[in-house]
Amino acid sequence: MNILVLNCGSSSVKFQLVELVADADKNSRKLAAGMIDRLGADAVFKLKSGAEKSAEPVRIDTRNHDDAVRAIIERVGGDGQRIDAVGHRVVHGGALFTEPVAIDDDVLTKLEELNDLAPLHNPAAVAGIHAARKAFGAALPMAAVFDTAFHHTIPDIAAAYAIPADLAKKHGIRRYGFHGMAHEYSLLRYAALRGIAPAEANIVTLHLGNGSSACAIRAGRSVDTSMGFTPLEGLVMGSRSGDLDPALVSYLARKEKVGADEVERWLNQRSGLRGVSGLSNDMRELMAAYENNPRARLAVEVFCYRARKYLGAYLAVLGGADGVVFSGGIGENTPAVREKICEGMEWCRLVLDKDKNAAVIGTEAAISSANARMQIYVIPSDEETIIARATAGLFESKNN
Repeated sequence: MNILVLNCGSSSVKFQLVELVADADKNSRKLAAGMIDRLGADAVFKLKSGAEKSAEPVRIDTRNHDDAVRAIIERVGGDGQRIDAVGHRVVHGGALFTEPVAIDDDVLTKLEELNDLAPLHNPAAVAGIHAARKAFGAALPMAAVFDTAFHHTIPDIAAAYAIPADLAKKHGIRRYGFHGMAHEYSLLRYAALRGIAPAEANIVTLHLGNGSSACAIRAGRSVDTSMGFTPLEGLVMGSRSGDLDPALVSYLARKEKVGADEVERWLNQRSGLRGVSGLSNDMRELMAAYENNPRARLAVEVFCYRARKYLGAYLAVLGGADGVVFSGGIGENTPAVREKICEGMEWCRLVLDKDKNAAVIGTEAAISSANARMQIYVIPSDEETIIARATAGLFESKNN
């Protein structure tokens, strides 16, 4: 079964065509992958087919999601590849959607009603769904797969905010969590590497990139995660602040004579690594400047401190764990960050092997020392495979 996976952002569309083999393990093969970046008259189309090297990016006029999805279909379908279904990544499912769902008119209406919960993400996904339905017609099966779904198992004690209960109920305010597909993939690969069932895994997963989050997984189920009602809560990120005193919003609004929306924009776009360093939200640039730029050094240290703080908290939540998994652009590719996060954790026998760690960049490997009680893994994230499997599973079950 060939699944076209679409991940639509406000100004980009990422895609993969994934072939799933119909066996118990749901093995997958990437037939094509790429993205259209900077939607508009001068958008850039980047394509990689199968095991081939990436083709040179080309300029393409794609002024909206309709144009972008049509261009992707023309290129992928033009290469003779069959498309059996489409899986769409949707960031926020709210309380309505806690598992993948087949898209019809009713579902699409409900998705549009959720736009207020994730105004930076969900409208783009909805636009992509409209574009794909327009291009393919109603006959092709399509699924919405939600970033929040993996975290629907979080208990009330972790999900509830200590605010008036009537307000929380009226407005659907609770901790939803995000990056669910990334954390789920880390869980599945960790279990496979250890030769255990996912339900036997008790781990902390650290998905570190421009957006970052931590997850406590007990018996294969998410029981706590660092992102909350929105993706702004939790760890320090590329340009997001993560945890802070909520009174800062009204304080800065008064002092700077701006609205709360503007302060929220600062916290999402001008904070995190970018805000602390005054240099960049890119960890590679900050590591290059680490020795000579005090603000860059502080940004890196704050990032690692917050991650270590959550790691320790989640070990307490779980009553100990069997393993820790790093994923995401920073988690997969920056050994120095992994080392800093694990520093001082020897008390719980979480011990990094420095040589193994230094050798692992962008590949799947164990990096814990031989005498560590908890295993430490680097597992490159593959959210597209999770979306493809969920989509295939949804329609296979409906056809059986």
